[in-house]
Amino acid sequence: MQIVQGLRHNEIILDASVVTIGNFDGVHRGHGEIFAHLRRTADERNVPSVVVTFDPHPLKILAPGAAPLLLTTLSRKSGLIGAYGIDYLCVIPFTAEFSQLSARDFVVEMLCRPLGMGHIIIGHDYAFGRHRQGNFATLQQLGTQYGFTVEDLPPIGEGGIVFSSSQIRSAIGEGALESAARMLGRNFQLQGTVIKGRQLGQTIGFPTANIATGNELVPADGVYAVLVEVGGGCYKGACNIGCNPTVGGGTRSIEVFILDFSGDLYGQEISLQFVSRIRPVEKFPDITALKQAIGRDVETVRAILEHNNIATTGTLCALEST
Repeated sequence: MQIVQGLRHNEIILDASVVTIGNFDGVHRGHGEIFAHLRRTADERNVPSVVVTFDPHPLKILAPGAAPLLLTTLSRKSGLIGAYGIDYLCVIPFTAEFSQLSARDFVVEMLCRPLGMGHIIIGHDYAFGRHRQGNFATLQQLGTQYGFTVEDLPPIGEGGIVFSSSQIRSAIGEGALESAARMLGRNFQLQGTVIKGRQLGQTIGFPTANIATGNELVPADGVYAVLVEVGGGCYKGACNIGCNPTVGGGTRSIEVFILDFSGDLYGQEISLQFVSRIRPVEKFPDITALKQAIGRDVETVRAILEHNNIATTGTLCALEST
């Protein structure tokens, strides 16, 4: 997949294409249906498929106080979109100036001229342009004038629940990782770098990797069963998110005890797949009680993950329920 940073009306990138547009945070199952349909339609027309998205999220510019914590970094989102076989990902820098572009000018200057758009696929109730004045009817009108067709996909969901990034954010924020995974179509994943922490785990027999992450959204405080991708391997892990109240508290941290692993991980990139929340964070009466609780957590993690098949492909963990 080719990534294009920015679109300019005087730059011709493609002579013809099929396009979809949106924020696509999380790249969940609903987004996946849109991308699969985009790919099929582009193949039928024998033209490239194009996904257009924005960075940063528009609300971070228009209403920072209402902007959501994002499920994915731009890099992660790009990788997930590319996995659907999309030809081009166009990332438009969203600025205050750009937000004043009318719906017509956006379509003509950002989609028609640079991309040669012949067909556009949008999600249900999608709105765009200054003050979100553009919609399906706007696109139909412009399509007649500028020679493209429009397709409005119905809401995509399962069991009466429409897949949405906002619902997934709520589930993750509450620690309901299984629910989030059903909507995402995969486990929620968090990436980061292993940094030096307080090294308290080392002193009680459970050395942990402390993680600094660029992810905006982090699951609710608690202890989780996770899959860990690090150093070219896939491992089981027990992850603690919180302020460690038993040992004096402090700033909120993400720490993972990697089962059946030893080695120096400082500075390495690490990825966690969150499978299940085991329990909330607790303050124990003493270190002995804390050690006993962590021991129980480790056994619970083993029990949860041993009920699943874990396959390692390169540096990737894949978990499938049996």
